[in-house]
Amino acid sequence: MITVTETTATAVTLKRLSDEGVSIWLDDLSRRRISSGNLAELVATRHVVGVTTNPSIFQAAIGSGEGYEEQLGDLAERGVTVDEAVRMMTTADVRAAADILRPVHDATAGRDGRVSIEVDPRLAHNTGATVAEAKQLSWLVDRPNVMIKIPATKAGLPAITEVIGLGISVNVTLIFSLERYREVMDAYLAGLEKAKAAGIDLATIHSVASFFVSRVDSEIDKRLTKIGTDEALALKGRAALANARLAYEAYEEVFASARWTALAPAGANKQRPLWASTGVKDPSYKDTLYVDELVAPGTVNTMPEATLNATADHGDIHGDAVTGGYAQARADLAAVEGLGISYDEVVNQLEDEGVSKFEAAWEDLLDAVATSLSSKGVEGE
Repeated sequence: MITVTETTATAVTLKRLSDEGVSIWLDDLSRRRISSGNLAELVATRHVVGVTTNPSIFQAAIGSGEGYEEQLGDLAERGVTVDEAVRMMTTADVRAAADILRPVHDATAGRDGRVSIEVDPRLAHNTGATVAEAKQLSWLVDRPNVMIKIPATKAGLPAITEVIGLGISVNVTLIFSLERYREVMDAYLAGLEKAKAAGIDLATIHSVASFFVSRVDSEIDKRLTKIGTDEALALKGRAALANARLAYEAYEEVFASARWTALAPAGANKQRPLWASTGVKDPSYKDTLYVDELVAPGTVNTMPEATLNATADHGDIHGDAVTGGYAQARADLAAVEGLGISYDEVVNQLEDEGVSKFEAAWEDLLDAVATSLSSKGVEGE
């Protein structure tokens, strides 16, 4: 638990980050984090104003079984299917977290205080099923501060438009490329236009676009290392920041366009860029790299707890680190391309891997829950 002394000493950096216009969200959730009071404490002392979840996070939390024994026993007694059991447990956690964050939601007019839950990752390439799942999750959680996560696959784009058009707030996830990011923003605006035509109050709809960071460096650095020249090695650790900065440039352009200005008077909210995958994978890099260097107004940074603690302890928040770096960002990505590393190939690979990793985590979660239900004398099939 965080002590008073630690809170006083470490809240300064996190407050500075928040004051720069960056919303700090926690990239983790578990029943124990809720029941122990840890999540409420992070909200109270560490400027945490939102929570994101994903299949891997739930697999780690529920797969451990800790804190879920009683609910698993009840679900086994009822003889529910494995899929239903998983949804009952994940939505219960999200509902409880949403209640903890509700005061933040109310104080920020819905901008923050958000808790995200993802559609079944096995539906990533099925538009209709994704829409149906999003509607079901919104109904199951039944909290105004929930966000439904939809992956930014080709099939996900029309689903984003449809779900936003129904007035449901969306966290678009697994964005790696600049082209796909622009398509995501277009899908969001199309959804707002549908919602407006349907008479829905646009002020009630919020969205973030989760642009993944560290995985870009992991893949491109691997290829740069293989090339091995001084020029190649000098570019390590630069591609992910360059990609994210150019994404912010695209965000500025889209939300200054005529299409946006036609929606803004109706109370529409900008779809904020959210920096995801901000835990550093390469131990030779500073562990707060993807926080310190991606400070920009109107953004969200969702951090695993280790990154949150590192930022509190030794983050270097020195103001806007994004908007002045567009020319250098373009030069860095061009230099990577100049060495024969295809940007399109990398980002397409990362999207495919991202969907596959979440599918695998979800399957592992289903297997773990099936085993638990079976051990209680119920097959769960």
